[in-house]
Amino acid sequence: MGTDFAPTIYSTVSRQFIADWLNSLRPLCTDIEFRSLLKRADLMGDQMPTQERVTLDQIVCLYQLAAVETDDEMMGLWSRPIRPRALQHLLTSVREATTLASALFRFSTFWNLLLDDYQFELIEADDELTLRLNPLGDQAPQRFGHMLILKLAHGLLSWLARYEVPVAGVSFAFARPEFEEDYAVIFPAAVRFGQAATAVSFSLDDLGTVQARSSADLDRFLENAPRDWIFTRSQQHTQSLRVRTYLSQTEWNTANLTGAADALNVTPRTLIRRLEADGTNFQAIKDALRRDIAIRQLQTGQNSIEAIAHEVGFSSAANFHKAFHRWTGNTPSSYRRKRTTDI
Repeated sequence: MGTDFAPTIYSTVSRQFIADWLNSLRPLCTDIEFRSLLKRADLMGDQMPTQERVTLDQIVCLYQLAAVETDDEMMGLWSRPIRPRALQHLLTSVREATTLASALFRFSTFWNLLLDDYQFELIEADDELTLRLNPLGDQAPQRFGHMLILKLAHGLLSWLARYEVPVAGVSFAFARPEFEEDYAVIFPAAVRFGQAATAVSFSLDDLGTVQARSSADLDRFLENAPRDWIFTRSQQHTQSLRVRTYLSQTEWNTANLTGAADALNVTPRTLIRRLEADGTNFQAIKDALRRDIAIRQLQTGQNSIEAIAHEVGFSSAANFHKAFHRWTGNTPSSYRRKRTTDI
């Protein structure tokens, strides 16, 4: 296998993906406090264009600020506030498990003591163990909250295993959103929407023994949260991420569909068909990676816009300007200027 795909560097999600989170967070703050949180997390204001992309750094920053300032480690995503140090107690509990399956049981038991509106159920069937979130009323699912708590379960298992644990499947009890492609950088599995309940499943063969974790490991996990677990590092769960890996390791002027198919040991026609099954195509994946690299360069780098345009494979800065505006609703110069003035 080549160099690992690093979603923590290049992946982004859409502004819509975090909208439910912001809506839950807003009532916990005054307007001034809410705007301050967004500004300190480099999310500017709440009137950002819907095309705006959100990076892992921004998600981590807002999470860490909001969890402290609201006294709720789940920031309004559930009906009962999750008081400070809850995550620490959860980690202390699961790291005492001997197997990943028993850690998942401890995870479900912990949350069943805290949640009023949902209860977790563990179901073993067909050589899989499924963590299912059952509603206790008729409340509408909170999309970001459901995503975050499933991802926390997966992140904890991966932390205990010391590698990213494969996921057999993910289901959500809400309708397919317009931003469904964002879930590909969160979960290393196909995601289904409009299901009877929110759930994540693991093959029993993949739930081995727990690797020892020290108190220092636990402190580091808490300090970094949710950086170490919210974006998947898997390269294998969809053809689209495998193509993205190929592109990240290839010169832009030589990257093409045929080369990607060769790298994945399939025919170009087969790759086209599989990408269609993922709801995408080669050019869309290429554009998304270029967009994400450009966003990171504009946020953190000192390169000129012309240099960034060349880095992501455009023959001219003018063509890059047009493409970037189509991707984000901003020109590169206005995007960089806003990032500079709002920090």
